[in-house]
Amino acid sequence: MVWDGNADAPPTARIVALAPSMHPGEKRVAETIAADLASAVERTAQDVADAAGVGRATVVRTAQTLGYDGYPQLRVAIAGEVALEASSGDMLADGTLLGGMRASFERFANRLGHTLSGVTEDALQTLVHALDTAPRVFVVANGLSSPLGLDLVLRLTAAGRSAEQLSDPLAQRIAARQLGASSVCLIVSGSGANAQTLSVAHAAKKSGATVIAVTSFARSAIAKQADAVLIVPPVNDSFQDELLHTSRAALMLVTEALVDALIARRGERGHEARTAVLEELADTLRE
Repeated sequence: MVWDGNADAPPTARIVALAPSMHPGEKRVAETIAADLASAVERTAQDVADAAGVGRATVVRTAQTLGYDGYPQLRVAIAGEVALEASSGDMLADGTLLGGMRASFERFANRLGHTLSGVTEDALQTLVHALDTAPRVFVVANGLSSPLGLDLVLRLTAAGRSAEQLSDPLAQRIAARQLGASSVCLIVSGSGANAQTLSVAHAAKKSGATVIAVTSFARSAIAKQADAVLIVPPVNDSFQDELLHTSRAALMLVTEALVDALIARRGERGHEARTAVLEELADTLRE
């Protein structure tokens, strides 16, 4: 039996209704999820499979039995249910909007030290070298990461490193398929799970290009697919927070610093490019 009730029904309501009629393996998966919803949000399908003592395919089937396309969609629904159950909380202690903003800034500041905790020297050297020497750099960023892609392209261009970006997903795939060996497809994806972005990465790899990812989660799909990865842990505490708050602040800081590292590596070329930009900026200013 597959869920055919209200599309707005939360995962736990679906589990309670369907668990008695599920196959034994699916029932174990459902019970594992229901026993600790908060942990389920943070787990991958394989993690849940291991916890329930079943195969990954059983986790996917369970999600589909519950009325979702797959486990990622179930995971998002669980995050929403957990958030609704939690206290509304971001209007913190003093109950004011300003107090909430201060608390948000404090949370960011407290986690800022984690921003570079997943970045290794080898990964950074590989990425900067590739950006410096590649004949073409194609930047891909979709969804909530798309503004970071545009910012990165502008900064790379200002550093004397020409880069390309397209907004249409099909156009991205076509361009990626034409990159060829020695070119770089630089992907910025907070979640590392955007389906459109993953398809572009696949097309780029087919062309022989080097795929480099800047993402927040080490076990994400894009991290597994890329040739080199820069892991930037999110300023939020968990995958659930990533889904609900979707901050890209840490990624923005790292990509900005990445361009500074490229300029430093390029030496005189980098400084000449920056000087040229300053001259153009000066021409746009008026008293």
